[in-house]
Amino acid sequence: MDFILTVKERILQFLDEKGISKSLFFNKVGISPSNFKGVGKKSSIGSDLVVKILTEYPELSPEWLMLGEGEMLRDPSKQAANDPKKEIIPSHTPQEGIPLIPIEAWAGALSGEDYSIMEYECERYVVPSFQDADFLITVRGDSMTPKYYSGDIVACRKVFLSDLWFQWGKVYIIDTNQGSLLKKVRRGSSEETITLVSENPEYEPFELRKDQIYNIAIVQGVIRAE
Repeated sequence: MDFILTVKERILQFLDEKGISKSLFFNKVGISPSNFKGVGKKSSIGSDLVVKILTEYPELSPEWLMLGEGEMLRDPSKQAANDPKKEIIPSHTPQEGIPLIPIEAWAGALSGEDYSIMEYECERYVVPSFQDADFLITVRGDSMTPKYYSGDIVACRKVFLSDLWFQWGKVYIIDTNQGSLLKKVRRGSSEETITLVSENPEYEPFELRKDQIYNIAIVQGVIRAE
């Protein structure tokens, strides 16, 4: 992992590598050149700009850009093999397919304790790639960019608290007293805690006590619109 370069410095490195004019780049993404000079080059970059850059330059690896991991440029052949398009088909048959549940209501809907929305009231979809999933949710916000973008749909499988053990480094959706959190889980500083990590480096990791977990599900994969 590259700990030295900032995101903006990696952008400049990408432009040099591809021979792209900086003035053309700044005009295309709508940003002032002063943001890439002097102290401005060390400042953070907004998620909306990141999305625009990755849209304009799809060959640029989001993992390398945001985290400094892997290669600068995406390999189209490997991308197609490792991330095949996942088909999602609306279901018109009751109880067929996987329910698409609002992120703020998933725990109550599955348990039957939240009468604002019940599982049987949700739209359902047939997703052959995730037949073992219990529910689908739509990602909101940018804390998990570039792994998941706002609007992506993730397939989740419920984990029972009575038999809970964590797969460190995996992404979970966790129901807490402060709402639902979609985060990567790592070891905590003690046996009683876990560390929740965002993919977006602008968000700091934080610890959560295990006894503050009300419900939990592991993310099996993502369905991304073309």
